Parts: sequence; C-alpha cells; structure tokens
Amino acid sequence: MPRGTKLRQPPAPQPLLPLALRRSAAVLVTGCAAVTASLALTCAGQVQPGRLDAAVDARVRSALGQHEEQLRQLAGLGGLVPVAVLTAALVLACLGGRRWRGAALAGVAVPAAVALTEFVLKPLVGRTLRGYFCFPSGHTTALVALAATCAVLLAGPARPRLPGTARLLLVSGPALAAAAVATAMVARGYHYFTDTVAGTAVGAGMVLLAALLIDLAAQPPWAWRRSRRPGEAAVTSRPDPRSMTGHPVAGEASRRAAGPAA
Repeated sequence: MPRGTKLRQPPAPQPLLPLALRRSAAVLVTGCAAVTASLALTCAGQVQPGRLDAAVDARVRSALGQHEEQLRQLAGLGGLVPVAVLTAALVLACLGGRRWRGAALAGVAVPAAVALTEFVLKPLVGRTLRGYFCFPSGHTTALVALAATCAVLLAGPARPRLPGTARLLLVSGPALAAAAVATAMVARGYHYFTDTVAGTAVGAGMVLLAALLIDLAAQPPWAWRRSRRPGEAAVTSRPDPRSMTGHPVAGEASRRAAGPAA
C-alpha cells in the first residue's frame, strides 16, 4: 500500500427515522393506538353498522357497486399472497442495497401488523359482518403497513438518491393503492368504514413503532446525545504546539536537554 494512503471506512448505517422526527413519530404511534382503542371499545360485539358506518357505507356502495369486477381485483391486492410477495420484494430490495435496517423494518412491521389484526384484535373486539370477524380490516392493515414502510424507506436519512418528485410518486403510489383497497372492501360489503379506519391506524402505527424500536436497538438514547448534529463541526482538542517534534520551540528544548553532541 503506498505511503500516505488511508483505508476508507465503510459509511455508518443511517437510521430509519431522523432524530428530529422521532418524537413526532412517537406521538403518531400514540395517536394510532388511541384511535384503534376508542373504535374497538365503540364497536365491540357489534353485528350491525353504527350511525357513521351506515351513512358512509351506503354512499360508497351506491357510487361504486356497479363496478364489481374492478372492486374484486382491487380487493385481491390485499390478500395474503400479494402482500407476502410485496413484502418479500421490499426485503430483498433493501438487502440488495445493504440497507439492513430497512430490510428488518419490512420483514418485521408488515407481518406484525397483520398478525395483530388477525389474531389479536379481531377475536378480541368480536365485531362481525356476514358472520365473520371484521374489525379491523386485515386488507387495509396490510396495504397501509406496506405503504408506510415505503414512505419510511423513501423519506428517511438513508433514502435513495432520487429526485424529490420521483420519491413523492413512489410514496404516493402505495398510499393510493391502500386507499383503493380499503374503499373496495367497503363497497363489496366485506367491511364497515370504521374497520378500514382502524386498519389504517394499526398498519401505520406498527410501522412507525417498529422503526423507532429498530433505531433504538441500533443506537440507544445515550448515544443520541453524543452523536454530532447535522452541520455541527466536530470538536477536537488542539495539541500543544510545543509538543510537536517539528516545532522550533520543541526542537530547541530537546537540543538543550541533550547537551553537546558526543
């Protein structure tokens, strides 16, 4: 290796959420939990729509009910197989770009959100439609979790080097798909409107919670305080000039201490 050549250190892994937005993300997680809990208490054990559901659902079904084939295809996007394929694609894309935290987020948050909806909240709340548990909407939960994961990956500090417009389009696409699937589930009579609201809260809240926990595990709070803020110059201690071997004062002192040459 030529003299003076320095080894390049690999770049430090970037967090999923910037430090300045972690408190806001925690507030959003709390809000999602509050929305889900309040709707769960209101809808527990229901077998008929509430007043809000009856008003919204009737309008959605009357406006879109004639598009049965399109609604069926949209609803299919939230099924188990498409969601599993999309989740695996996100994980592989992150692994290919060496975004380990992003791969962990996609591989953990989406399955966790779906499992929370299907195996915990649905049987716990006990709201039914057509004889099946319906609160929250599992299709909505899965698609919103995927959309929120894409938003974190494309808007966080480790986002790819793409123009802002391109990133906005990539974030808007999954979000619009999630909204379309939620609307299709209501239009086809598989869910009430508030089921999709709760599914949105569960999906988004789980992704933000997972991102916070992954960042916390990789960089605990006491390391946040030591980390240098963006734009802040690193503070280094200045060495004493007289201690430098090439300094004239240090050279003169060393010659006097050595005495006359032998």
